[in-house]
Amino acid sequence: MVEQKMKIVAAIPARGGSVGLPGKNIRPLNGIPLVGRTVRAARGSRFVSEVFVSSDSAEILTVGEKYGAKSVLRPTELSGPTASSESALIHLLQNEPSLVSEPPDILVFLQCTAPFTQAHHVDHVVEALLAKNATSAISVVDDHGFYWEVGPSGEGVGLNHDPSKQRVRRQDISARYRENGAVYAMRVPEFLEAGNRYCGKTILVPVDSTWIEIDTSQDWDMAEAFIRSEPFTGFLTETETQPLRAVVTAFAGVHTDNTVFVNRDGTESIVCNRYDEIGLDRLLGRGMMLLMLDREEDSLAVQRARKLAMDYKHHLFDKMETLSDWRTKKGLEWSEIAYIGADIADLDCMKACGLSIAPRNAPAEVKATATVVLESAGGAGVLNEVSELLIARGMIAN
Repeated sequence: MVEQKMKIVAAIPARGGSVGLPGKNIRPLNGIPLVGRTVRAARGSRFVSEVFVSSDSAEILTVGEKYGAKSVLRPTELSGPTASSESALIHLLQNEPSLVSEPPDILVFLQCTAPFTQAHHVDHVVEALLAKNATSAISVVDDHGFYWEVGPSGEGVGLNHDPSKQRVRRQDISARYRENGAVYAMRVPEFLEAGNRYCGKTILVPVDSTWIEIDTSQDWDMAEAFIRSEPFTGFLTETETQPLRAVVTAFAGVHTDNTVFVNRDGTESIVCNRYDEIGLDRLLGRGMMLLMLDREEDSLAVQRARKLAMDYKHHLFDKMETLSDWRTKKGLEWSEIAYIGADIADLDCMKACGLSIAPRNAPAEVKATATVVLESAGGAGVLNEVSELLIARGMIAN
């Protein structure tokens, strides 16, 4: 009942200028720009009704809109390196017409620099704020480190342990938490009065995330090493979940991992995944039309398509033309086709189809274009994962 009565919105301040890592807010991490990641997390929350991106950069606002946020242009005087996030949040609350006419009860503040934020982290923080009747709540992660400071005479002084005594086990140290810069939730009247995200009774909400925040190139390298693989946990709009009648796939990079084995006699061989056969059988059994679309005719691809009961087409220069012809002959609307791409040559087709999908290890530009970035890498069961996604979400036309 509380959830239904309260108006809860999310705000993502994202400046165009960054001293430590220029352009970081629109830089793709595993194919998805940081601001896009943050918008997806907010939109996936069951509490948040609207998501706003506040920025002085038209490029950032455009990316935010692509992922489903509403844009708010921030004044120049609130966009410098010394401007606080609070000033941007207050500007949003006091100038966005929909928030002025109907002020929200709770504001969820998210930062692009915390790229591992997911929808359930937002939910945990909001739930804790409501359950504990707090005024503000912040996401934190467990920190079991031994902390020191430099004493008056230059000696090391233990902060959460006594170095003069036998070293205690790490798990026996009193619980400590580190703010991970990901999610903040505030009751709006108290926030506006205090002008501070830590207003009134502030509670800590431990989340199953990491402490990594991206401010420098070293932070970025750490995030890329940490992310490795991630399942699709994003938000699909009603438009993106329209009933589908066909799945079109590239061959190399989707059915395979792009590895080619050259035998002594000069013939080539590849490795495919049998789980893909299971996935496509499930789609065929539900009446889905299947097409393998290649750049050039490949005897291995032709044999694989025949085994999988897929149509096979190719075009050296223009996949889009070939796909358009096939679509017309099959009587399909663009919105009824899901396209799985793994190459720059797939981008036009991905943009035209109702749902675009990329394997985890696809090039960054391909993943940035995709609606869905999969957990599976090319050749590692991509088509089986896609079939599970479409069936589980009821996205196959009757």
